[in-house]
Amino acid sequence: MPNIAYPRASLYARQLSAAIALVLASAATPAAAQKAADMLRVQINADLRSSNPGVNRDDNTDAVLLHVTEGLVALKEDLSVGPLLASDVKVSDDGLTYTFTLRDGVRFHNGAAFTSEDVVWNWKRYLDPKTSWRCLPEFDGRGMTKILSVESPDPKTVVFTLDRPSALFLNNMARPDCGGSAIMHRDSVDASGQWQAPIGTGPYKMGEWKRGQYLELQRFDEYASLPGGGDGYTGGKQAKVKTLRYMVIPDSSSAKAALYSGAIDVYATASSADVPELRKRQDVQTVVSPSMNMVALLLQTQDPLLKDVRIRRALALSLDLPMIAQTVTEGMSEANSSVVPTSSPFYDKEQAAAYKRDLAEARKLLKEAGYKGQPIKMITNKRYPACFDSAVLAQAMASEAGINLELEVLDWATQLDRYGKGDYPTMAFTYSARLDPSLSFEMISGDKQKQPRKVWDDPDMAKLLAESMREADTGKRQAIFDRMHAAMLKEVPIIVLYNGTNVTGLRQGVEGYKGWAADKPRFWNVGFK
Repeated sequence: MPNIAYPRASLYARQLSAAIALVLASAATPAAAQKAADMLRVQINADLRSSNPGVNRDDNTDAVLLHVTEGLVALKEDLSVGPLLASDVKVSDDGLTYTFTLRDGVRFHNGAAFTSEDVVWNWKRYLDPKTSWRCLPEFDGRGMTKILSVESPDPKTVVFTLDRPSALFLNNMARPDCGGSAIMHRDSVDASGQWQAPIGTGPYKMGEWKRGQYLELQRFDEYASLPGGGDGYTGGKQAKVKTLRYMVIPDSSSAKAALYSGAIDVYATASSADVPELRKRQDVQTVVSPSMNMVALLLQTQDPLLKDVRIRRALALSLDLPMIAQTVTEGMSEANSSVVPTSSPFYDKEQAAAYKRDLAEARKLLKEAGYKGQPIKMITNKRYPACFDSAVLAQAMASEAGINLELEVLDWATQLDRYGKGDYPTMAFTYSARLDPSLSFEMISGDKQKQPRKVWDDPDMAKLLAESMREADTGKRQAIFDRMHAAMLKEVPIIVLYNGTNVTGLRQGVEGYKGWAADKPRFWNVGFK
């Protein structure tokens, strides 16, 4: 094999954007001089898709709205699930009844008191297919369980009744991509049921939103925090600044220029490639933490070419996965071919089984499949450099085996829509953190007819996945996950590349910020020295 050096894939993109970065930085500099301790200015790389939690959403949308809304339960710092708007949760011996006792003293942003009727109203809305809630399949019987009823026997009690036990019922409630199953005041919709804006219970409330420019969240002075120190999305939330201003700056060079000039206080979407430069600056702090997110290549198993598993496997064997992880993340992440993150307690030697580059075997499989160099589109985007860089490297490596990948660069919103429709031959994609292996496998596997975004449609695996969601014994669950990983490597519906790293750049003087494996920036408890 020739000794090929794969260049930093996004270098030319940064060079091309340098002029734009300088213009934006110079335009922002006057604003930087006006910095006040009551406003924290945070960069985001794209505007929110909507203000409707868990409905029209992406990772940015989830992260921002979880400052505004809260659910009955939420993720703790260790990624376990704990009470939030509930003070206590009791589960019946048969696992079919969950009884939530609600906290006292909680109010919505409009001043209304929080009661059990609000929980019933929200869950009736979520379970209505017209809402298009992202996580409806997890609760309407298509997934792990079906909610038969949600009742409020008194103002401080809510009872959920399920049709079958689910070991992950609370985990799914707490999922950020589900909007945390936010409980909002019913005035969040108009009289006809049309969405207006979230009236939540969180430490911040919605402020001015100039689409494509910025979104402001305003401190909620009547916020009722759980006692104790900061604990994930649950305890110890204090809004230390009056205003959070999320500023839309898509280009990484422009974002860094804004950080260096003082036009923003937080570069929230920094990447591993930014770390060497950020660490050279005396006026910038760099926060780096491991992440459970996942960068992967999705393969459409219904594509005319890729429906042949030999071609999919040849693509996997053409890639030098350790080199991709090393190059894209500046050595901060290691290759991982499993959907189970390396930081998970379920990541064992079986999960560590991986594709190893074998160009001879790849060429042999292509020949057997009758592949003659037909172009295969790979969709990617530049909003997430990891996706673009991984796609460029995959294209170069695959060409050595004779696979003709053609990159199609889309804006992130368009790529996300194509992903949701399953409308692609292959794409470089990033998944947000899933906190249990069942949820990790669930995010990629399922019936494509019902959920086109699923990449792995295998009825046998669906049965195993359902079993893993019912099973409480850790050893038995591990055995299930190991079987599923081995089957995934054989069928190749997806090529997992690596788990990412959280990188955030902060101006000196900003204090209280902490990264965490859930890969969501949090700005309560964050202020200025």
